[in-house]
Amino acid sequence: MSACPPLPSETEIIIVGAGPVGLTLANALGLAGISVLLLEEREGIIDYPRGVGMDDECLRSFQGLGLIDKVLPHTTPNQWLRFLTARGRVFASVEPRTDVFGWPRRNAFIQPLVDKVLLEGLERCPSVQVRFGAAFLGYREDGDGIKVAVREGTSERQIAARFLVGCDGGRSSVRKAAGIDFEGKTESTRWLVVDVANDPVGTPNAVLICDPKRPTVSIALPHGVRRFEFMVFDGESEEEMTRPEAIRRLLAGMTARPERVDVIRARVYMHHARLAASFRAGRVLLAGDAAHLMPVWQGQGYNSGIRDATNLGWKLAAVLRGWAGDALLDTYEAERRAHAAAMIAISVTAGRIFSPVNPILAALRDVITLGLNFVPPAKRYIMEMRFKPMPRYTAGIVLPETEAAGRKERGKVVGRLFPQPAVTIAGRGTAKLDEALGTGFALLAWGDDPARYMDASNRAFWRRIGARLLCAVPATQVDAARERLPGTEIVGDPTGRLKDWFGDAGRSVVFLRPDRFVAAVSDPQSADVVTQALAARLAAKIE
Repeated sequence: MSACPPLPSETEIIIVGAGPVGLTLANALGLAGISVLLLEEREGIIDYPRGVGMDDECLRSFQGLGLIDKVLPHTTPNQWLRFLTARGRVFASVEPRTDVFGWPRRNAFIQPLVDKVLLEGLERCPSVQVRFGAAFLGYREDGDGIKVAVREGTSERQIAARFLVGCDGGRSSVRKAAGIDFEGKTESTRWLVVDVANDPVGTPNAVLICDPKRPTVSIALPHGVRRFEFMVFDGESEEEMTRPEAIRRLLAGMTARPERVDVIRARVYMHHARLAASFRAGRVLLAGDAAHLMPVWQGQGYNSGIRDATNLGWKLAAVLRGWAGDALLDTYEAERRAHAAAMIAISVTAGRIFSPVNPILAALRDVITLGLNFVPPAKRYIMEMRFKPMPRYTAGIVLPETEAAGRKERGKVVGRLFPQPAVTIAGRGTAKLDEALGTGFALLAWGDDPARYMDASNRAFWRRIGARLLCAVPATQVDAARERLPGTEIVGDPTGRLKDWFGDAGRSVVFLRPDRFVAAVSDPQSADVVTQALAARLAAKIE
């Protein structure tokens, strides 16, 4: 094997941490042509299962990176999560079947295999260099850039960059070097996680047995892997709980032949609920576990980190390519920190509901949840995961109030993730909407050209930043629309979902960000006004 080339003396972005968040961000920036140095102190990516739940928003992000076809084989779509009392009664069942964002809402997955897909995805990006065995030592800001100290082997050097992003986990060295407080607490609750190969149970879903004597979890994962989790009580040490004989005793209640279980690893984890006081300090930004830690109950730690990378990636690219101002990066914290805090809060609450060790509280919960099963709206609320806080941006690159025809209108759809139904695309048949929208900004209008009423300078602005302009029509009208709107990209709406969305929104033009959140809506004749307002939010110029 040939030796690695020397570390570069400069790059545009340095990312510390080659976990899923750092790898996702590096892919997003690399596909935009940004030069990236990805540093990882370990000698390779972690090779044992960690995160096990992936949601629809996360899959949509991987779709945007062009990696979805390689990720899907390592997932189990539409996995149920059932909560059982100590006697085995199902008191809650999460069985979401929606595909509003184009993908199943709950998916089991094998993290090391998906991380490997993300790492291999960087081979497409000549502007990205990955260095394992390279440790971050510190940094200093230097005028319009930053100097980062790195140790690789026995040598140390300073590398110049425009920005530094810490994706280096809950013990983040980058966060500590930036002097950013990590607010919150570590829960006293500990859990023994046991991952096994050649699944000895075989059922396809996930079960949480809420027995106050010892709450226990059993999760089916792809490729014949199963995860067991057992609450660890005070007085039980990690050394004691991870001994083979202790593991076999615990597995005896879950499997017929515990002595024949193939253990991949066993480790005790402690739950954390932490949030960085700031996601940005000058030219340093934080993402993933470096910015927030949450208990595992909602399975949102991994997904929240991918949301961070998706939000931050397009903003860094816009700033580095010069069409947006540095102030755009302030909107990263404004948009992501509040949602991360909401996910932490619901995860903490869920843990208190589902795993009380007090028998009286557990019995009270069982009685209450039994009653809720006879209330259809409450049952749907749980089964469809409506309790999950969906990101909704009210500050940042959104126009929650738009000036339209001399009146202020509050958009109920603004700041929310846009749906992703199936559409028909000329020459490509039926595909998911994002395949037509591309990877940058997009303006999508119902029934007409979204640029029809724009003046030349506003149309030129959207062209300059690589935005796509599209018109959606009923599938029955696609050919006629092409004749009427030559040069405009046309998508057909075979399911009627786009028609319904525009009907509810009450506006016929939607301005979509690269992460597919709705930045603004307008009527056709107000598209100029909204374009100018969005450009101002982006700290961009219309020439």
